[in-house]
Amino acid sequence: MVSVQAPPARAGLLLRILPPGLYAGRARMLVERSVRVYRNSWLIFLSGAAEPFLYLLAFQLGFGKLVTEVAGPDGRPMGYVAFVAPALLATSAMNGAVFESTYNLFFKLRYAKLYDAMLATPIGPLDVALGEIGWAMTRGGVYAVAFLAIAAAMGLLASWWALLMVPAALLVGLAFSAIGMALVTFLKSTAQFDYIALALMPMFLFATTFFPLSVYPEPLQWVVRCLPLYHAIELMRGLATGLLSGSMLVNLAYLLALGALGLWASTRRIAKLLLT
Repeated sequence: MVSVQAPPARAGLLLRILPPGLYAGRARMLVERSVRVYRNSWLIFLSGAAEPFLYLLAFQLGFGKLVTEVAGPDGRPMGYVAFVAPALLATSAMNGAVFESTYNLFFKLRYAKLYDAMLATPIGPLDVALGEIGWAMTRGGVYAVAFLAIAAAMGLLASWWALLMVPAALLVGLAFSAIGMALVTFLKSTAQFDYIALALMPMFLFATTFFPLSVYPEPLQWVVRCLPLYHAIELMRGLATGLLSGSMLVNLAYLLALGALGLWASTRRIAKLLLT
């Protein structure tokens, strides 16, 4: 006799208000599956933390010797490497979440047909979306913890508020993985991943990763303020320096709204692709 595990009590409210078949309270099963798949692939996680570390090392030993100071969040000068470090942490969380929710998810969706099999069980489209986004957040969080330890060892964190960079990285992972998951459902072939790279690379270069917003002309500043990575970087930079401001609430709201939009869109797209 096969028994079906009941969903946790906290899922009860969602089960009552959502349409039948959309959510079964079993999103954690997808996270557990991903943990089992990756338990012997820990080098993948190590590589994700190594890239921003190499950037930091290069700036510490090379470029940081040429540009010693830059305007910080409050306009006062701060060390250039300390300025760049929070941005690289935000980028690391973004890259981990995007990779997991695009390339890996595309294979599961289009080739392995994993979600077709899942949706034949009590698991619903919202479970799939929450589970995959949850795992992408976990991956981004692992990168964040490793990078934060490296930045602290290098003396690049100026405040105990920096500890909140880990939950902030989870939020960044939520926003980018949710949007990435929604977008990847529209892709038909692996060649179309070039469009994702085309969006990520300019955002990495121009979203105040390496220089302050003030270097741009005023009209271009408003364009940069619309970029998701800009809000992630501003949030991280404020926490790393301990210079908290009301604008960080805007950054927080932006990322939460982006994550909610992506979750809604990805759930609808999965249901449309696999259930209709």
